[in-house]
Amino acid sequence: MIAQIILFEGFDPLDVIAPVEVLCAGSDALGGTLDVRLVALDRIGPVVSGTRNLELTATHVLEPEAPGIVIVPGAAGPTVGDPDFVRTIPVILAELGSSRLRALMGRAFASPDTLVATICGGGLALGMAGLLAGRTAVPHTLGNDVLEATGTTVVRARVVDDGDLVSAGGVTSGLDLGLYLLEREFGPRIAHAVEQLFEYERRGTVWSARGLDALPL
Repeated sequence: MIAQIILFEGFDPLDVIAPVEVLCAGSDALGGTLDVRLVALDRIGPVVSGTRNLELTATHVLEPEAPGIVIVPGAAGPTVGDPDFVRTIPVILAELGSSRLRALMGRAFASPDTLVATICGGGLALGMAGLLAGRTAVPHTLGNDVLEATGTTVVRARVVDDGDLVSAGGVTSGLDLGLYLLEREFGPRIAHAVEQLFEYERRGTVWSARGLDALPL
């Protein structure tokens, strides 16, 4: 199984590093059976984040149909400003949603062996690309209205499991997403072992599209 975390110009470093560390530790606990990769949409090499020009290196190009997990992080940078002069987070995510990401992630969703996950604004990028209409997800709280406008049902939870789509909220929720993915794919003992290693206790609610639906309260 391959876990691919996508890098793009302006990505949020913590959206990437948090799940990378969790999943790499999980891979170690599994004996190396989970291959964790930093990937780009079209080429390998350094990619500049939205935080002080910090760079991470994409060692592979995204394989959207590969069995495993594809994670789309959010963006970092200013939230407001003249888009003609400032590359704000909304501008970065809109550009990402209209890039090759749309076709590639469409293929990932169509693959029966691929699980798509998003963190923070990554869900907004897929929503603006028209890939989440009719789905249930959560972005950063500042993006709730925008995501709902794309036809996505937003659930106020830390992690939202909608089958082949698992989304997480703000930037620190990447830790919780990584641990939830380990538990979902490999079982609670693997996830617990990583929690103990990191001295981190998962927080917030995990909503899942399973079980009985609740009546209005």
